[in-house]
Amino acid sequence: MDGTKRSSIKPGMLVDIVLKKDQRSGNLTEGIVQKILTNSPTHPHGIKVRLTTGEVGRVKKIIDDQES
Repeated sequence: MDGTKRSSIKPGMLVDIVLKKDQRSGNLTEGIVQKILTNSPTHPHGIKVRLTTGEVGRVKKIIDDQES
């Protein structure tokens, strides 16, 4: 599942995000969604979220859609 639709992302999900500093390299960071930061229903580059670690990035892949 990709992360371009806000409706498919919920706090507690395990996701892969790309951090701002990693946008050129495409390195992904795995984590649990704490908060959804994008207000619009979709975004072509991925919905922006904050992970429980405090890192902020755009969702590239939803790994586990089961809420913890």
